[in-house]
Amino acid sequence: MLKKSEELESTHGLDMLTDTFGRTHTYLRISLTERCNLRCVYCMPEEGVDLTPKEQLLTTDEIHRLAALFVKAGVTKIRFTGGEPTVRSDLREIITATDALRPLGLETIAMTSNGIVLARRLPELVEAGLNVLNISLDTLDPYKFAIITRRNGYSKVMEAIDVALGLPLKAVKLNCVVMRKVNDVELEGFVELTRDRPLDVRFIEYMPFEGNRWSDSKFVPYSEMLEKIKAKFPLERLEDEPNHTAKAWRVPGYKGRLGFITSMSEHFCSTCNRIRLTADGNLKVCLFGASEVSLRDAMRQGATDEELSRIISVAVRRKKARHAGMSELSRAPNRPMIKIGG
Repeated sequence: MLKKSEELESTHGLDMLTDTFGRTHTYLRISLTERCNLRCVYCMPEEGVDLTPKEQLLTTDEIHRLAALFVKAGVTKIRFTGGEPTVRSDLREIITATDALRPLGLETIAMTSNGIVLARRLPELVEAGLNVLNISLDTLDPYKFAIITRRNGYSKVMEAIDVALGLPLKAVKLNCVVMRKVNDVELEGFVELTRDRPLDVRFIEYMPFEGNRWSDSKFVPYSEMLEKIKAKFPLERLEDEPNHTAKAWRVPGYKGRLGFITSMSEHFCSTCNRIRLTADGNLKVCLFGASEVSLRDAMRQGATDEELSRIISVAVRRKKARHAGMSELSRAPNRPMIKIGG
């Protein structure tokens, strides 16, 4: 519950997306579901999770209302995550409604998917307004794929990548979570994917979340990944885009690019412009923070857009300068990744 003084401070006239450290949050990630058709070891506990009842998840109309509110306040990029967004039957409807917000300043509609059913659904989603796609792929070995995801489906993901590259998307990116003695020996193979394909392969440092049995023995830092790749390829450093989390490189002459998400070893908190909505309507201003505020409850209790703006503004201004650091995060309470949104 907000204190009255905080409510009065946070008025509609203030920029609700700017925190006390001067960071303006123009990138909203919305988790559409906690359900997924894979069971990736770094995302979901082996025993599974207790899913939030459907009636407690954001509805299509609630998602659109919040998306519109954030875009009017200055958000220029929205990414839909999960769980797996394609398991939600109203996904095209959600993207179509979001596409209608472009006249208000929205520039990018992105989605992160595991690719399992993406090949057949992607053309209609691009037609609806999707223009950036991330596909999760942690191995190029079908057998190892089944171990990491606890499911089969490698060929379906590769098919989805081929389909995506044939569609008018601004960017197609591959997300690879690197784990020692699991897939760290495959870096060279992922780099080779960028030789003839305009793919942006992003190597993501393994991060601690509830239930994923994180251990620093599995952690491979950016510096080590880079050293391994440089031993095989002549890399060229690229200029990083403002507020982007990825440190960008490429092999000269290759069509694609490489990126390294260094959340643990070299955090990028000082330039963070991201905020998140969980599938059950909670606003998280930091991926690694346990603090949340329910916009769903506020809406269902009759909050006006101005009142929602006040709640959001107070939450954003409570955002800390940086996350706690690797050793502290591994012990801190947080949701499993699948219940936050990838």
